[in-house]
Amino acid sequence: MTDTRAVLGVGMVGYAFMGRVHSQAWRSVGAFFDLPAKPVMAALSGRSADRTAAAAESLGWAAVETDWKRLIARDDVQIVDICTPGDSHAEIAIAALEAGKHVICEKPLANTVTEAEAMVTVAERAAARGVRSMVAFNYRRVPAVALARRFVEEGRLGELRHVRAQYLQDWIVDPEFPLVWRLQKDKAGSGALGDIGSHIVDTAQYVTGQLLTGVSAITETFVKERPLAEESAGLSAGGGQGTGAVTVDDAALFIGRLSGGGLASFEATRFASGRKNAMRIEINGSLGSLSFDFEAMNELWFHDHTLPAEDSGFRRILVTESGHPYAGAWWPPGHGLGYEHTFTHEVKDFVEAIGAGTDPAPSFADGLRVQRVLAAVEESAANDSRWTPVS
Repeated sequence: MTDTRAVLGVGMVGYAFMGRVHSQAWRSVGAFFDLPAKPVMAALSGRSADRTAAAAESLGWAAVETDWKRLIARDDVQIVDICTPGDSHAEIAIAALEAGKHVICEKPLANTVTEAEAMVTVAERAAARGVRSMVAFNYRRVPAVALARRFVEEGRLGELRHVRAQYLQDWIVDPEFPLVWRLQKDKAGSGALGDIGSHIVDTAQYVTGQLLTGVSAITETFVKERPLAEESAGLSAGGGQGTGAVTVDDAALFIGRLSGGGLASFEATRFASGRKNAMRIEINGSLGSLSFDFEAMNELWFHDHTLPAEDSGFRRILVTESGHPYAGAWWPPGHGLGYEHTFTHEVKDFVEAIGAGTDPAPSFADGLRVQRVLAAVEESAANDSRWTPVS
């Protein structure tokens, strides 16, 4: 049967860690979801011609550009997917939107509130012309996290009183790990705070449907000098000669208050020995509680506090049933999903929004809300943990 759907050519900027998982998403999405348009992996952009060409061949991209401006100018590119360090997000996204290209941009949206505000302004103008944009907080697309949001929306937790959110990793515990770009403020904006803390801020606001209104924070850099990296292409870059200063935080802890009056605590660290990707959230309400840990990503734990004490307690929900968010498109019940599926769900929702002519979520405005929380955390930590409103 002839495929009569419109083609959406995708141009991606960056091909390291995020570039690989985004490529996997674009390759697989059409095989599992009935989309209103057909995404085609048109072109990949990177600075090195040889490395970009090798990545394009490995990941399935049809063409190569060594200048992202030429990628945006291509007639066969309708979507620009930004997988670069944060210092280039604003420039690339603004140029792409002004050129009439739909944009999906990795998190955090930018390195500063000012950059994020500029991106939102351009995105809103573009949306009036039918050009869509989205920030890529992939954990919203974990079926268990989406189910948690559904439980909150249905009122099954009642009045939300306390949120605990953690993102625990250990990938830079070794002081000999090199000074990659994620450890340099001019490229990354911040450290654990922006890299993984932004995820738990967005997840908390998404699941609860509320915003953080103020924070009190403390941050720390445990290893202040690291071996210079030969390149800053990703997590596994090799070592170079000499050492350089780590200019971002290694860990950030903060408390906050939700717009509904509830309390919240957040912990983001890359120094939790033995924790690989423990993105966790627990929400306690007047009628029940729920708990999620990404290291067991197909499970959601739920406590119904309306049951008699003799019958109550947390129960495990295996989130693989066809009626659960996203899960029905994949395997039979009990056959779990993985990290990469969250990105497939992400681009599926993005393409569907483009086809429907609606604004996808999380929007650039949602990304700006997270950016304002990150800025308030940094301001509080720099001022002896002083309570700092989120603008």
